[in-house]
Amino acid sequence: MMSITTTAASSPLCPAPVSRGGRRRCVVRAQAGGEADKSVEVMRKFSEQYARRSSTFFCSDKSVTAVVIKGLADHKDTLGAPLCPCRHYDDKAAEAAQGFWNCPCVPMRERKECHCMLFLTPDNDFAGEDQVISLEEIKEATSKF
Repeated sequence: MMSITTTAASSPLCPAPVSRGGRRRCVVRAQAGGEADKSVEVMRKFSEQYARRSSTFFCSDKSVTAVVIKGLADHKDTLGAPLCPCRHYDDKAAEAAQGFWNCPCVPMRERKECHCMLFLTPDNDFAGEDQVISLEEIKEATSKF
């Protein structure tokens, strides 16, 4: 973590500095590769666990699974919630706060309908046989983006 100490009330780098011991400090967090991997790993583990609990399976094309998990991790980092990455939102922050489309979304929880094709019922033509995906598979599939 990097920190910047300022003496002004605010600056472009630190619009709302925190006062500590008479000095104003601003903490700037940069997401390094390790932190990004950590977020993806958290969403990977969540996805595997939820697939097992809900008796659903990942898509037979694992790149679909990888891209969705990466999108969920990115939204968790930027919005504070794993907002569905497969939908368009006029205001992502408001949607994340509302919670309807946070993974697992309401349609998934209520009817096992996953718009992203992350959690598929066994009768779905696109359902694979796996409920696991490795971090390496996710990295490889999303490295092009």
